[in-house]
Amino acid sequence: MQNSSMLSRLRLVLRTGSIVFGLSALALLAVPATFNSLLGLATSPELEWAMRMIGITLVALSGNMFSVSSRGSDASVLLSGRVMLVSAFGLGLLTLLLPVELNWFAIAYSAVGFAFSAAYALVLFTRAKG
Repeated sequence: MQNSSMLSRLRLVLRTGSIVFGLSALALLAVPATFNSLLGLATSPELEWAMRMIGITLVALSGNMFSVSSRGSDASVLLSGRVMLVSAFGLGLLTLLLPVELNWFAIAYSAVGFAFSAAYALVLFTRAKG
C-alpha cells in the first residue's frame, strides 16, 4: 500500500499541474500568435493552427489530470504522477530546444516544466519519515 501522505501530495501536484496546463491550453486556443511571439517563433496560419491543436490536447490532458487527482484510485494517481514526471521534463527540454534564440519567456516556460518534473520526483522518490 502506498503512503497516504505521498499520495495526497501527488494529488496536489497533479491538481496544480492541471491548472497550469489548463491556462496554457486557453492561451494556445485563444491567442496562438501571441504565444508564438512570446516563444520567439515567427507565426503563420499553419503554426497557429498547430498551436491550437496542441491547446485542445492540453485541455484533455488538464481535465484528465484534474479528474485523476480528485477521483482517481491510488494506483492511477501513482501512474499519472510517473507519466507526468517524464512529460513535464520533456516539456522543459523541448522548450529549450526551440529552433530560435532563447528568450526570457521560453526559459521561464521551460523552468515551469522542469519545476513540475522536480515536484513529481520529490513526491515519488522521497521516502516518508517514521
